[in-house]
Amino acid sequence: MEGVIREIKSEIRVIERSKALYDDTGFVGRAEAIDHLESSIIEPVERLLLSRRQVEELQSLLKRAEKVKSQLEEIDRNLFLKLRASIRSGDFTGAELERHIGGYVGGTSTERLQNDRGYDSLDEFVSGMLLVEDAPGETKEREPEMVFYQPTPARIVLELVGKANFKDEDVFYDLGSGLGQVAILVNLLGGVRAKGVEFEPAFCEYARRCAEGLNLSRVEFLNVDAREADYSDGTVFFMYTPFEGTILQEVLEKLKAESEKREIRVGTFGPCTQQVSRQRWVEPLDQNGDSVDMLAMFRNA
Repeated sequence: MEGVIREIKSEIRVIERSKALYDDTGFVGRAEAIDHLESSIIEPVERLLLSRRQVEELQSLLKRAEKVKSQLEEIDRNLFLKLRASIRSGDFTGAELERHIGGYVGGTSTERLQNDRGYDSLDEFVSGMLLVEDAPGETKEREPEMVFYQPTPARIVLELVGKANFKDEDVFYDLGSGLGQVAILVNLLGGVRAKGVEFEPAFCEYARRCAEGLNLSRVEFLNVDAREADYSDGTVFFMYTPFEGTILQEVLEKLKAESEKREIRVGTFGPCTQQVSRQRWVEPLDQNGDSVDMLAMFRNA
């Protein structure tokens, strides 16, 4: 037990003395330190306390670790408050915002992100910056072909903005927009009007509050079934497999009808990509039509 306590003390001391963790730009290291405190110090100490040996010393260690964790989390909270204030004032958009994000997470280049899979510190940072409340639960029963909500990895949104070649007159639609992160980020980075289409009313209302809190007047969220939405002004569409099978095909038929009136582009991520790539009315803009874990881009043929 004495050796374990010495080791825990040493680990806490290292975190306490790491100046980089207490600077705003140390976000990635701070996230790792918080995770380490939770999983490798706080939880093991709590388990050790159950043995009722050296309780006083262990309780002291637990309080010390929790204090350090709280200090690191407070730095992040204040950082996100500053960033949200800059977004509200219009200071952080486009390349300036991407530059700041890269400064905190160690770069956001497409080349680096393409080699990533899943979620990482970039997602944690973007969520902390854009989403200000805990996510609500679902209030409406999904149909069998509707896929449960899962946030789009931030690297995919950054890549989408880079590949979409947005023009001022474009209107972006995120189909199955969930908590609104994709539409908000596309608006901020791409500078275009962005709309989210979301079946779940609690998610839609949450997304609206986030956009309003950031003073984003050109972001809108529509609580409507994607099969019934009006896409008459849309030019760029995105889907992270919000539905499958016949529902997806019905939505694609609606997009096909829009494609007969004007040029549109469609970005996909996840299993829906393969069904989209089989549509005769689209042609690929890259080589990712068979991939489920890469962004694929299409336009009307």
